[in-house]
Amino acid sequence: MSETLQADETAEPAIVGRGLSKVYGLGRRQAEKALAAQDPRAAAAAAGGYLGAHEIDFEIAKGEMFVVMGLSGSGKSTVLRMINRLNEPSAGELLIDGEDITQVSDQRLRELRNNGIGMVFQHFSLFPHRTVRENAAYGLKVRGITKQERLERADAALDRVGLGGRGDKLPHELSGGMRQRVGLARALAVDPPILLMDEPFSALDPLIRRDMQDLLVELQAQDQRTTVFVTHDLNEAMRIGDRVMVMREGRVVQLAPGPEIVAHPADDYVSEFVSDVDRARVLSAGDLIRPARLVLPEDITPRDALRRLGENEVTGAFVTGADDRLLGVVTDDRLVSLTRRGAKSVHGALGEDYHQVKEGDVIGDFMHLAGRQVVPVTVLDEDGRLRGVVPRGAILSALSTVNDTENDSVNDSDEAAEVAHA
Repeated sequence: MSETLQADETAEPAIVGRGLSKVYGLGRRQAEKALAAQDPRAAAAAAGGYLGAHEIDFEIAKGEMFVVMGLSGSGKSTVLRMINRLNEPSAGELLIDGEDITQVSDQRLRELRNNGIGMVFQHFSLFPHRTVRENAAYGLKVRGITKQERLERADAALDRVGLGGRGDKLPHELSGGMRQRVGLARALAVDPPILLMDEPFSALDPLIRRDMQDLLVELQAQDQRTTVFVTHDLNEAMRIGDRVMVMREGRVVQLAPGPEIVAHPADDYVSEFVSDVDRARVLSAGDLIRPARLVLPEDITPRDALRRLGENEVTGAFVTGADDRLLGVVTDDRLVSLTRRGAKSVHGALGEDYHQVKEGDVIGDFMHLAGRQVVPVTVLDEDGRLRGVVPRGAILSALSTVNDTENDSVNDSDEAAEVAHA
C-alpha cells in the first residue's frame, strides 16, 4: 500500500457500497421479493432471473488500488459495473464522495461518467477507423474540449503509456498489448478521479500482461488515482492491489490486503485460490517480521554480553545505540577474544554479520540469504533502526502450502526447499 494512501486512511472514502445487490432479468418489485427470500439465489432463479451480487459492502479509499477478484460468475464484473450504473443496482447504496449515485438524475449520471469515472475494458473497445491519437482523444471530444487541446492531451497520455510517436497509426497496425495501452491512454487523457478496469489484461499473453501490470503500477505510483480493477488472476491481484475483495457466487468471501489473504485465507474456497499463488513474490519482510531474540546495548561489557549469549543459547546478537540504530553484530568468538584481553567495550567485537532488508522487500528477493549468518535476516528502517528479523522458520512456514482447516500435510514449494538447504 502506498504511503499516500496510508496517510489518507482517515479521510472520507472515495467509493462506498452498502448492501449492494443485483438481480438480472427481473423487475424492481420481483427483484426485491427475491432478495428478501431465505435463499435469494433460488428465489431469483424460480422467478426467471439470476442473482449476480448480494449484499455487497465495501469502502474504497481515495488513491487506493482496489482489486475485485473471483472465478467466472462470481459477481466481480457486476459489482464493478454497478459503480457507474452500467448495471443498475436492485438494492443498496453506492456513494461516490458521499453522493448516492443510485438516486441521481440521468443528467447527473452522465456528468459523473463523463468527468468523474473512466473505464478500461477487456477487449480494447477502440474505433477501428480512427487513428490511435483520435481514439485516445475520444473521451475529451465527448466532454466538448477543443480539438487542439484534446489532441495535445491525447499525445501526452500516449507518451505516458509508451506510445509516443504512434498517434497516426490505426488500431489494426498495433499489437494487442499496444491496443490496450491506447485504451488506457484514453482513460488517462480525461484524467478521471476514479478509474474502473474490467479484466483489462486478460486477453494478453503472459509477457505482455506483465508489462501492462508494471505500467499500471508505475502510473498508480505517480497519480494515486482511485482505481477498481477486476481480475480472475490471483497473482495479478496480489501484484497490483492495495486490497483485494474475493467474491464467490455473488457474495464477498474475504476483503483484505493481499498478503493477509495469502497468510490467512477466510475459508476453503480462498485457500484453494492461494494454494497456487507465488507467495515469494507476494509476502514481504514486513509480513513475516519477528522481534529480534537478543538485542544488546552498546555500553554492555564483553563479559556480560558473552553471558547473555549463553543464557539465550545463541552465537550472535545485535548491538544498538541509544537511538535504536543498529551498530552491528557481536559473535561469541569475538567476545571471547575481547574478554581475554580485558576489554571493557564490545565495540571491538562489532561486525556486519547480517543481511539487511526493508519491510517492503518481498521474500523472494532475500530468502536465499536466510540461515547464512549468526543472526536472522535483519529488517531495518530508513534511518538504520532495528525493526526486527525474519527467521528462516518463518520463511519456510510462509512458503509452504497448508490447508489448516483440513490439517493437510505440508507440501513445501521449490522456494521453501531452496531456503531449507541454504
